[in-house]
Amino acid sequence: RARFLKQMKKPFNASDNRPKAILVGDSHAQDFYNAILESGSMSGYQISTRYIPTVCQMYLGAENITGLRDSRHASICAKSDTLEQAKAQISEADVVILTSNWKEWSAKRLPESIKNLALRPDQKLVVIGRKSYGKLNIRKYARMPEAQLRTLRNEVDGPQLKVNNMLKASIPANVFVDQHQLVCGGANDCPVFTKNMGLITFDGGHFTPQGAKYVGGILFNTPQLKPLK
Repeated sequence: RARFLKQMKKPFNASDNRPKAILVGDSHAQDFYNAILESGSMSGYQISTRYIPTVCQMYLGAENITGLRDSRHASICAKSDTLEQAKAQISEADVVILTSNWKEWSAKRLPESIKNLALRPDQKLVVIGRKSYGKLNIRKYARMPEAQLRTLRNEVDGPQLKVNNMLKASIPANVFVDQHQLVCGGANDCPVFTKNMGLITFDGGHFTPQGAKYVGGILFNTPQLKPLK
């Protein structure tokens, strides 16, 4: 998180010849930034980040979305960053990466939000799909033999497949990175450990350092992200 926050709203340096990338999203964007760093990717880029909390979600359009958000978080969302506020900096970037713990309502409206960003043809857009690794039971794993742990898979959370499939259907294939398909094989469960027996996440939603390196290595070998490596 600290590494993401260090880059937050960081202005692009006009005298730096490296291409400019902007990463927008919530704690899953912070997680993706860790995957960038742990996998040694995008070292040739200036990277700026923008944080939009999960409870607020990213949306850019004319619709009044107040009723779609939990009213308990109204004060947080009133103060939070938005795609509207980030739009000027997004227009300066060569690469725009959107990633979030997407909710159904924001995923449904994402094509509209992207359209309203009015990106230029020379700007590369990447949308990272939703992820979930289910509920962990570390005590239970400590008692299991390694052979069993190697094949251990956890059922994903309820909205995972529905929201991810919604994104997959509405976002162009050259833009959408389906990390659920890439890491979990598109099933309703996901591996708990990396091939080197490191826990992929510490809470079912956010990567451990080993998990960030493991998943980052997979994601940055996709056609959408490999050019940025």
